[in-house]
Amino acid sequence: MEAGNHTRVSEFFLQGLSDDPELQPLLFGLFLFMYLVTMLGNLLIILAILSDSHLHIPMYFFLSNLSSVDICFISTTVPKMLVNIQTHSKDISYTGCLIQVYFFMIFAGMDGFLLTVMAYDRFVAICHPLRYTIIMNPWLCGLLVLMCWFIIFWVSLINVLLVRQLTFCPGTEIPHFFCEVVQILKVACSDTLINNIFLYVSTVILGVFPLSGIFFSYSLIVSSLMKMSSAAGKYKAFSTCGSHLSVVSLYYGTSLGLYFSLSVTHSSQSSIGSVMYTVVTPMLNPFIYSLRNKDVKGALARLHSRGTLCM
Repeated sequence: MEAGNHTRVSEFFLQGLSDDPELQPLLFGLFLFMYLVTMLGNLLIILAILSDSHLHIPMYFFLSNLSSVDICFISTTVPKMLVNIQTHSKDISYTGCLIQVYFFMIFAGMDGFLLTVMAYDRFVAICHPLRYTIIMNPWLCGLLVLMCWFIIFWVSLINVLLVRQLTFCPGTEIPHFFCEVVQILKVACSDTLINNIFLYVSTVILGVFPLSGIFFSYSLIVSSLMKMSSAAGKYKAFSTCGSHLSVVSLYYGTSLGLYFSLSVTHSSQSSIGSVMYTVVTPMLNPFIYSLRNKDVKGALARLHSRGTLCM
């Protein structure tokens, strides 16, 4: 009878970042600003790539996909948080929570997969420049992205279906500002052994494998650069990886930092730390690529010029 009551839970309560009423307007303004900047920055990257034929190459095809994923990634968590702050509410429906878990895992995982594919693209461009257009043909680029979506779709779906089997007590509060699977497992009223096992498997698939792929690609790139006799050639070849390395460092630096901090900090502190991973990283990505990449800066300038002429 008690388990039956648990299964009929219709909503959860999100703890949020702060209970201080005086901080709510500040938090609302800050996160609304970051959300709008993220949307605008990534949309400009996508428009610049689509409108400039010089950028219709694999590197920027993957970058446009990354910007699209970042838009969806931040849209999974921030809008609901803004609504809750504005309405002075903490609730999220049970179904809405599962949907948030599902899409958060999808877009977080896709970020990592796309960064790995982009590292492979840089490896081919630097280590096999004469065969680059043959290897990185449109068919292969499309296949790589579709494979990423296929893997992350099933991994996320299985995680959500396993969470669906858990029971929860009425009035359950999630110690976070969004529904994150680790925090949900902590507040479940039933056994979570199977969930935790598959979560570890998911971490290997979505985290360890992509990061290992990035390290492997760059180890081959560095090895190839060491064989070059020209210092200028080394610098020019490696400079093409600068933006990608910056984004990889930001993405994995914040996510790994959050992962390790979970074992030594309280949940409120981990919620604040996760802001870097879920909000700040998608916001900074377009700036990193536009500031460090001459092609993107040129495309944005041409896009701005066309927009000015149209006005």
